[in-house]
Amino acid sequence: MTALRSLRLKKNADRRLKAGHLWLYSNEIDTKTTPLKDFAAGEQAVVEAANGKAMGVAYVNAHSLICARMVSRDVGMQLDRSLLVHRLNQALSLRQRLFARPFYRLVHGEGDLLPGLVIDRFDDVLVVQLNTAGMEALREPLLDALDKVMSPRAIVLRHDTSGRRMEGLEGGVEVLGDEPPERIELEENGVRFVAPLLDGQKTGWFYDHRPNRAWLNAQVEGKRVLDLFSYVGGWGVQAAAHGASEVLCVDSSERALQGVEENAGLNGLEERVAVGECDAFEALAALKADDERFDVVILDPPAFIKKRKDMASGERAYSRLNREAMRLLGRDGLLVSASCSMHLGMDRLTDVVRGAARHQDRHAQVIYQGHQGADHPVHPAIAETSYLKALGVRVFRD
Repeated sequence: MTALRSLRLKKNADRRLKAGHLWLYSNEIDTKTTPLKDFAAGEQAVVEAANGKAMGVAYVNAHSLICARMVSRDVGMQLDRSLLVHRLNQALSLRQRLFARPFYRLVHGEGDLLPGLVIDRFDDVLVVQLNTAGMEALREPLLDALDKVMSPRAIVLRHDTSGRRMEGLEGGVEVLGDEPPERIELEENGVRFVAPLLDGQKTGWFYDHRPNRAWLNAQVEGKRVLDLFSYVGGWGVQAAAHGASEVLCVDSSERALQGVEENAGLNGLEERVAVGECDAFEALAALKADDERFDVVILDPPAFIKKRKDMASGERAYSRLNREAMRLLGRDGLLVSASCSMHLGMDRLTDVVRGAARHQDRHAQVIYQGHQGADHPVHPAIAETSYLKALGVRVFRD
């Protein structure tokens, strides 16, 4: 085992680590004693409190605001192939406890004590994101560990993430093992889908909304449904499969809507699922102009608030979206309002919905509050790992 250098913290900068947090910021490091610039990107180091007491092992990147991420509380245990195998087995045992079919997020970064690593499983194909320099440095031991634990047929390395760009890492997409198809089949809530693994959004699919979609599936029988920001139909096609009379999926991507049509066809739902290529806000205005009405409107937009400085403009965008969506609901309708912006808490999303309802002179009842699925575990010391919110809201008039 390679001897590790020390990374010394400033006085009192160890409080969050003692509380269980895994991140260190550059302004918390005693750079006079242990200059950050001396560490190679991804190098592992023993983290020390200001008094010299060892607190664990972290990997370091001086070029990132989060300059170090803890990988072990045992100073004698580096993150190597052996520990990777152990952590992967821990992650796999949780998912096997939760799911009967092999379609889920296998590793969710800090939530699985593997900061910077995301792995989605599509049966014997894995889509992997190495989002930090520390994980990039462990690429070969990780691939060996995945082979031992999972024996995947193919691994798709999605290097095209914003996290990698922020860490100064190269982009692109790489396929290891057997060449997987451009689109691969999966199953969610009893419905079949094809996901674009090589060029789709993120890893190609969004497993995180599985429980929220399951809740909605029980509410849609005989309903007319509008699915905005539909991507390849995760919400809309499931709604049709669970009895919705008519579903309109709207997205600005022609490629995504081709996926909607393919997934509708895969489940024999072509006659009940229609698509519209349009910006969501423009679609809302056009549908209102045509006096269209829906029983259910689903809002699952991309993150409008990616950084704290985006809070004001992002909240305005969420408010406008929810206001305009409510205008399309019938006298007694159901709105699903979701946000993947970690900076927008559930209380603020609820307030956005409240304000939108009052703007339309309607009443709102929150009848469902949902979060990310259990295969996206939350680290209790890291608020940022709890990012997904979904509200089911009954919107009605007197």
